[in-house]
Amino acid sequence: MVAQGFTVDLNKPLVFQVGHLGDSYEEWVHQPIISKGSPRFFENDILELLTRTVWWAIPSVWLPIVGWLIWTSLKRGGGISELFLTLLGGIFLWTFLEYSLHRFVFHMKPSGYWANTLHYLIHGCHHKHPMDGLRLVFPPAATAILLLPLWSVVKLLLPFTYAPAFLGGGLLGYIIYDCTHYYLHHGKPFKGISHSLKRYHMDHHFKLQDKGYGITSKFWDIIFGTLPPKPTNKIK
Repeated sequence: MVAQGFTVDLNKPLVFQVGHLGDSYEEWVHQPIISKGSPRFFENDILELLTRTVWWAIPSVWLPIVGWLIWTSLKRGGGISELFLTLLGGIFLWTFLEYSLHRFVFHMKPSGYWANTLHYLIHGCHHKHPMDGLRLVFPPAATAILLLPLWSVVKLLLPFTYAPAFLGGGLLGYIIYDCTHYYLHHGKPFKGISHSLKRYHMDHHFKLQDKGYGITSKFWDIIFGTLPPKPTNKIK
């Protein structure tokens, strides 16, 4: 299904084109187009709408769920101190998931038409169009689908009382991640931690795509040896 010498037409819906790039996909997707425009993915208007999510939808949808999960654990008899520690445990687990998903799933090496297409949908589009503000955060419907098996595992492994709070902590970590990721691309920090994280993440996009997988921190990059050797002095 690979067309030799295939060229993607940026004026047409992209998703079903990129698979034809074959082995050239990896090089193409890491040549970013710096524009705040949002390219069209699908011909179908409904499918197209489902790929676009405003950043504020993430805290608006999920923060009330986090509150409900914590309240559920409280009603089940959880102590305040224990709930706080459980919440922190969930956030910490999310930081590991954030790193692992980014490194091993989002940066997998696709091969073939459908693998290229799937990779472009889940992360390749973000590297090709890093300033597309409507495809920076994960659609809530997709997150809800992924939460179902995660909740099954959490309630199997953790005590009845604290399982909801642990999931709430993980979900809170996810909210922090998605909002931070959006800010690193569209905010303008001048100093401090936010400036350092933006410089770090921009290096991942524009210099070392196989380093710097952490978004909210560098912790797991340090642990697993994927810390970039030297950050740049300027950010875009």
